[in-house]
Amino acid sequence: MSSSAPVDPTTGEAWQKLQAIADGFTPDLRAWFDADPGRAERYTHQAADLTVDLSKGLVTEEVLDLLLQVAERADVAGRYQAMISGEHINVTEDRAVLHTALRRPRDTDGLVPAAPLTVDGQDVDADVHATLDKVYAFATKVRSGEWTGVTGKRIETVVNIGIGGSDLGPVMVHEALKPYVQEGLEARFVSNIDPTDIFEKTKDLDPETTLFIVASKTFGTLETLTNARLARQWLWERLGASGAIEDTDESRTAAVARHFVAVSTALDKVEAFGIDPENAFGFWDWVGGRYSVDSAIGTSVVVVIGPDNWEQFLAGFHAVDEHMRTAPLAENVPVLMGLLNVWYSNFLGAQSHAVLPYTQYLSRFPAYLQQLTMESNGKMVRWDGSPVTTDTGEVFWGEPGTNGQHAFYQLIHQGTRIIPADFIAVANPAHPLVDATGDGAGVHPGQDVHALFMANFFAQTKALAFGKTADEVRAEGTDESVVPAREFSGNRPTTSILAPALTPSVVGQLIALYEHIVFTEGTIWGIDSFDQWGVELGKQLALQVTPAVGGDTEALAAQDSSTKALIEKYLALRG
Repeated sequence: MSSSAPVDPTTGEAWQKLQAIADGFTPDLRAWFDADPGRAERYTHQAADLTVDLSKGLVTEEVLDLLLQVAERADVAGRYQAMISGEHINVTEDRAVLHTALRRPRDTDGLVPAAPLTVDGQDVDADVHATLDKVYAFATKVRSGEWTGVTGKRIETVVNIGIGGSDLGPVMVHEALKPYVQEGLEARFVSNIDPTDIFEKTKDLDPETTLFIVASKTFGTLETLTNARLARQWLWERLGASGAIEDTDESRTAAVARHFVAVSTALDKVEAFGIDPENAFGFWDWVGGRYSVDSAIGTSVVVVIGPDNWEQFLAGFHAVDEHMRTAPLAENVPVLMGLLNVWYSNFLGAQSHAVLPYTQYLSRFPAYLQQLTMESNGKMVRWDGSPVTTDTGEVFWGEPGTNGQHAFYQLIHQGTRIIPADFIAVANPAHPLVDATGDGAGVHPGQDVHALFMANFFAQTKALAFGKTADEVRAEGTDESVVPAREFSGNRPTTSILAPALTPSVVGQLIALYEHIVFTEGTIWGIDSFDQWGVELGKQLALQVTPAVGGDTEALAAQDSSTKALIEKYLALRG
């Protein structure tokens, strides 16, 4: 399965029928709902704690049936089984793809699947849980105060230094689970090589109570190692200035040992930096960076929210993994959402996809999904090296509601482009505040602000689906000259995702949901969703350009005329 040629979806009968439908497709959600009282119920599905309403999508029973035939022909279920079994479906790197193994439960109480997972001679379950235990033990020491800085003070701030998947995942999850952070602890995140980033994140910190976690599998990522060296220099200078350490190699080494740990497998490089290899937490080449937040890459978050909450986070992932594995395609939420994305992008001309969380704690979720989706499925060739036969990937973007309503919703409602949108909300907020708008005598209890917030969530999907006709605008007494400007066409596709609360489990469920949506689309398009060669060229050229930026005239002369002129202007501005 892993090395065989992918199925070309465009040659199948179902795909060609879909194309014929799309050529004359005129959606009418108003009419569809009027004619079918059971539409909402039939198109609403459950995946773990997530209620997912697809009924406001631009899909009919005929279209959905054909999309399911496309999924069956591409063998989405079979390829998913191959992935979770450890087959090397990442063919360009000849690797297994086992992020799902990061959240398989322990072999206790019959919770783990009966057969242990052994891949390439590795007991995956044993290795994953051994690493988890090591991370948990470390986190417990920091949280209890047993782990201290070099002067004996307990740690108050954890600074994660990473980039890409070593940053976006931990940042997003930390933001999502802030209500679960232990009092007296905080986490910060440094990723950008722009020195402004590390300066701003450290300028108000006490070095005696700060712990840095350097996250780099190879311990060679340019941005991460540059920032790690800057952090180390900051630590030495601040501790030295206060007299906390002496100006000796021994004293500085002791400081690094208490204020730095690593997430890496390159133990020799970790040790050379000054970090005790015993304080390095590893992961494996079958975990891609954008799929790694539930590995040791999440150590910074484990420290601040605690092992128990992290276990619930992993359980949420696993619940959706099991849904993906066991649910029939017609009831399989990630598969259905992936198929709708294929329908919108390959047949209806959608080029972007909005993710609109109606919970402020998910403010970084759209940015996280940008890497997950666009790095995974932004490919021009299929997994056998042949050109793709369809458009692939979507531009993912978004902001939390209701902020977005006052920014870009205009384009979604009345623009000329179709923009499918996922609306995500929770029923029970972390902070159920009330706007005391009453009369002061206690007669009126005031406005439940979350209810007001959720009214916007429900209203937006309703407005996008059903719009407002010209006659409805006229009926409001609107001047005829502005009727066209106030008309809404409707038939703008949305998916509504509702969860009980933003718990650690629910956050894990949401991440796994989108991981498997990406998987479904990639399988249908026949691409390797687990490599990322497209990010390498810029990195390589940056190393070649660096001498020119530093003033090397020979290197500067070797640049193309545009790059050369820009560097010369930069050097002139630097003086």
